Amino acid sequence: MSQRSGERRRFLTDRMLGTLTRYLRFMGYDTMSANTLSPGSTREDTLLLEIALQGGRILLTRDRELARRGGKQAVYIESEAIMAQIRQVAGLGLIEPEIRMSRCSLCNTRLRPATVREIREARYAPRSTPGKEFSWCPTCRKLYWMGSHGHRLEQRLKESFSS
Repeated sequence: MSQRSGERRRFLTDRMLGTLTRYLRFMGYDTMSANTLSPGSTREDTLLLEIALQGGRILLTRDRELARRGGKQAVYIESEAIMAQIRQVAGLGLIEPEIRMSRCSLCNTRLRPATVREIREARYAPRSTPGKEFSWCPTCRKLYWMGSHGHRLEQRLKESFSS
């Protein structure tokens, strides 16, 4: 699967898969979370199925019954462990486990190249920036770059898939 096809694959995650949601976003996948919906709706499962179907999204869920109802549009995520979840989704051929940093991990907005001003004004940005590429979320106003956190995520993925 190419990065381009990965960009087209879209997901919807239930409320129990917050960490998987962030990982998928770090990997560049358009991933909507049920956590963006108003909590407490008795129709949430039906709403998730409708959103997945209408939006061409694959529903990832820890709810076996919801996955059954979703049929081919849904995947039951078997493990609570994040690396096992990623291995399962990758094993189904739905993702390539590779950090791309093209989506905001918080809101799912596509990132754009950061301006010099945005980098300079971000108090948390590294002061030494040679060779670093920075991205910006125009919605959250958050700066991203491949730093130690991104490298640790990459390492975790590599270790998980080499064993």
